[in-house]
Order: sequence, then structure tokens, then C-alpha cells
Amino acid sequence: MLKVRLLKIVDRFIGNIAVFFMSKPKQAAWENPRSILFIRPGGIGDAVHLLGAIRAVKDRFPESTITVLAEKRNAAIFTFCGAISRILLYERPTELMAAIRGRFDAVIDTEQWHRLSAVIARLSGAPLLVGYATNNRKKLFTHPIPYCHDIRESESFLTLLQPLGISPATMSAPLLELPAEAVVAAEHKIAVLNGEPFVALFPGASIPERRWGTEKFRNLAERIHGWGRAVIVVGGKGDEAAGDAIVSGGIGLNLAGKTSLAETAALLQRSLLLVTGDSGLLHIAVELQVPTVSLFGPGIEQKWAPHGGQHIVLNKYLSCSPCTRFGYTPRCRFGANCLDQITVDDVEQAVRCILGSSHFPGSE
Repeated sequence: MLKVRLLKIVDRFIGNIAVFFMSKPKQAAWENPRSILFIRPGGIGDAVHLLGAIRAVKDRFPESTITVLAEKRNAAIFTFCGAISRILLYERPTELMAAIRGRFDAVIDTEQWHRLSAVIARLSGAPLLVGYATNNRKKLFTHPIPYCHDIRESESFLTLLQPLGISPATMSAPLLELPAEAVVAAEHKIAVLNGEPFVALFPGASIPERRWGTEKFRNLAERIHGWGRAVIVVGGKGDEAAGDAIVSGGIGLNLAGKTSLAETAALLQRSLLLVTGDSGLLHIAVELQVPTVSLFGPGIEQKWAPHGGQHIVLNKYLSCSPCTRFGYTPRCRFGANCLDQITVDDVEQAVRCILGSSHFPGSE
């Protein structure tokens, strides 16, 4: 996270200076684009929500070649989308230069606030430059697009496609295309369950303000185990210790830090349900049509929370929440009270509501 904060500081100062000295692009004639670059820095959640827009572009221009400029932390998501021909990384100078010098017909910058991605788009010289008009970055686009906090992020990304003649109604939403080897590897890791259905728990979060708490997840895991259902903890290497604490004593299986992102997605696809905070894994589960119970507080529910009967969102709607804007969550002075007030009883009831009593053979 230190690296992310440093990048934001660099963007604030160097990005502002760069925008000030760069000229506005001239409106140029363009035809059906055959080479398109999407710029998507940031985390996993944004990347998942962008996939629908990328698919919509490929559906509209099937002969086009689509490239994505991403970061290491979210690049794996784009390997799950067959519409994408090439993935470049910000962190690799040669690949960053390949994006700038790629002679693209259209560049779509999907970053919501920071300026460096807009600078990269402008340096590409593409005749069609699209991006959000959230600050002085709007100067660098041929088609600056308003941004709204009150619509789902997947819908917001679709507004960037309006200059291409693509409307939201054209968006398709197929499942993520998981690599076959990842599915096999995931099955191997849960072979000990002998095919028993399981509930997945993800205790992690990118910031402390979005963590529900290891002890609460432990309590929930004990209850699910008491129903006669298996529990699996998923997550990255930073979630290993929490996972060990949650399933200690043999009440579940901790796979946090032991799977790739693709393998984690394959595990979610096999699960009965995922319990998580506002996280990238939440959005992967939703895309895979896996039921979820999600815990919201700092994040904007109407923008990021899943919709539909197989999803339950728990939110105490305190006066101080949501507090996140453009990916930034201020340090909480109240100990993340918005999440702390969500009880284990609340979550248990939501899990039971989604899955029904037939899934809990030991609960009757």
C-alpha cells in the first residue's frame, strides 16, 4: 500500500504539472477503430467491472484488437477475458512505452480521478481520446465524459463508450473465462473435502477500515461448521495469519496465500456462497454468479454492491458513511464503527436466508 500512496502523491504533483503544460488534443476524423487501448490502473474490483465494457467494444467491433494497460495488482483479471489481445504493465518501462507508441485508433482511459493515465493517453496521439472529466484531466481528451458516484461502476464504464456509438443495452455479461489449469489446481486443493459443498470466507481488505475482524469471521466459521458445512478461507499472502486463526482446531481449510488469483476464482466458482467485505473477490464472485453476503460501510453501496436476489448487502448506514471517494478512504476516527456494528448474527441470518435450510444438515 505504500507504493500506491506514493503513486498518488506523484500523481498529485507531477500529474498536475504535466496536464498544465500539455496542449488540448485536436478533434480529428476517425473511422471504426481497429486498434483500441484501455487504460486501467487500480485494484481488482475496477478491473472486473470494466470487463463488460471491453466485451461490448469487441461485440461492436469484432475485427478490432484490444490492448489493456494495467498494473501488476490487477492484470491477472484481464487474462480471464478472451476479448483482450494484449496486456501491458505500467511498472515495466518498455511496456509503458509500447502503450504510448502503439499507434492506437482509440484510447479509453478508465481511471476516475488521477491524472497520469490521462497524460499517457494524450501522449499516445490517438485520434479518439476518451476519459472522465473529473478535474483538469478533462483537458487531455477529445471526448471528456462526466463521472457519477450514484450509478454502478460497470454502468459508469459504459458511458465511456458513447463516443464509439455503444449504448449500455449492448453490454453482454458472460462468465469469467477461467484457465482450465487453474480449475484443475483448485479442485486438487479441495480434494480433502471429497466433494462436500463449502462456504468461502474472505477476511481481507485493502485497508483496515474495510476489515470486519478476524474474531468475527472465526465465530461465523464455528457456526457454519456446527451446521455441518465445510468452510474455506480464501485470500492473498497477507491473509494467511487471519485464515489460520479463523479455521484453527480443524473447523475449516485455510487456502489464503496458497492459490493464484485464477485458482481463487475457481474456488469461488465451486462454493455455495462467499462472505466478504467490499473487495475485489466480491466482484469476481458476482461475475461468476456465486451468491454473496457482503459487508459495506466505507464504500458506496449503490456503486459497488451487487444487486439481485442471490446477494445480500449488510450496511448500517451510519451518518459518517460512505466516506470513500475516488478510491480514497480517510483514516477512520471511530474504529470503522460502520462495519463493527454488523454482528455475527446479522451475517449468519443472511447466509441462511440465501442458502435455505436444506444446506444446513446439522442445523435442525
